[in-house]
Amino acid sequence: MAFTVNVKNASGFAPALAEREVLAAHETLVNGTGRGNDFLGWVRLPLQNNEEELARIEAAAAKIRSNSQVLLVIGIGGSYLGARAAIEFVRSPNYNLVVKDSPQVIFAGNTLSAWQTAEIFDMLEGKDVSVNVISKSGTTTEPAVAFRLFREYMEKKYGVEGAKERIYATTDKAKGALKSLADANGYPCFVIPDDVGGRFSVLTPVGLLPIAVAGIDIRQMLAGAKSMAEKLIHDKSMHNPAWVYAATRNALYRKGYTTEIFASYEPRVRYTAEWWKQLYGESEGKEGKGIFPASVELTADLHSMGQYIQEGERFLMETVVGFAEADETLQVPFALKNEDGLNFLAGHAVSELNNMAEAGTILAHMDGGVPVMEVTVDNASAYCFGELVYFFEFACGLSGYLLGVNPFDQPGVEAYKQNMYALIGKPGFEDRRAELEKRL
Repeated sequence: MAFTVNVKNASGFAPALAEREVLAAHETLVNGTGRGNDFLGWVRLPLQNNEEELARIEAAAAKIRSNSQVLLVIGIGGSYLGARAAIEFVRSPNYNLVVKDSPQVIFAGNTLSAWQTAEIFDMLEGKDVSVNVISKSGTTTEPAVAFRLFREYMEKKYGVEGAKERIYATTDKAKGALKSLADANGYPCFVIPDDVGGRFSVLTPVGLLPIAVAGIDIRQMLAGAKSMAEKLIHDKSMHNPAWVYAATRNALYRKGYTTEIFASYEPRVRYTAEWWKQLYGESEGKEGKGIFPASVELTADLHSMGQYIQEGERFLMETVVGFAEADETLQVPFALKNEDGLNFLAGHAVSELNNMAEAGTILAHMDGGVPVMEVTVDNASAYCFGELVYFFEFACGLSGYLLGVNPFDQPGVEAYKQNMYALIGKPGFEDRRAELEKRL
């Protein structure tokens, strides 16, 4: 079964967009004629793999796997969400807990919580550690603070020279605080392409190094992305799955469906949803516009958010991400006394029950006034993850242009940073600090 997008349970809720409008957005994206066109390097990235770079990533991953029990990944937003999504999708949401032949991958620098950061130090105790610090500039507060803390830890643990062999920087090719620091200390460096924004960077060294350390075949992942890219770039019709998804969600938005729920019935997709929320939230939420991205994990959230989704205010649309293949080895056993009344399920695979819960819920939500789109991949392989990532990226670019915004900037992200810099006393923000302190 091939990758599919099914909108039959959503198409009746809003008038379809004209094909010529979707074509115009496609041409704008593929030809690089719209706003944000200096950040379109991801569009053809899977079609032009750099063999030398891939070999360097694989060699570094092999070294980390041979000498470390933990890889500490320091980054925030797009600098960690894609890698964590891949590891949980392909390996397990319990990756760090299961017995395996690859290191634990622990993520830091995505919070300013002292509790969480202190706990990570405890988790590293008695283990050999490597660090991958990821930042284009090196000055983003959360990862910069974390790297200062963990760099000191590494130098105390291994000595300054020993730490140099275990710290890897993924950063700008030529400039920035992290690049300067890495060059001064001799850390191995991997490049974040100038024309790829953070939320689109999972298929660059940003994601590939930690993903490879976790034992995932990054070449297979890139092959899946390449296959999807070839289809989406060249298919200029409503048979293009990215056209179908982007057009449907924008048609629904224009009809008043302003929140999109990403739903999956597999916990291994939890962080794919987190990555998706950044991708779409940061790309579309601007100029007073944008579909709000939310997520639920089903069936668990049917017992919490399910009531609202079914009967709450009708501004929700839903995208269900699922798998065509399922593990049917786990089956419900037969019980002689049938105390729980479940013998009618005896012999049925647990995955079959999950599939029926999904099908029943989709129909219930549609009947309750929630348009439902379905995105289905074959399985939880690296190849299928690559397909899914590229699909959502391409559809996001289309959707942003259909919405009439620049999908590749994020001016609003700076607002909190400016206030935080002022309040913590960063030089040059003295006047702003006084003003903010009066308001507080």
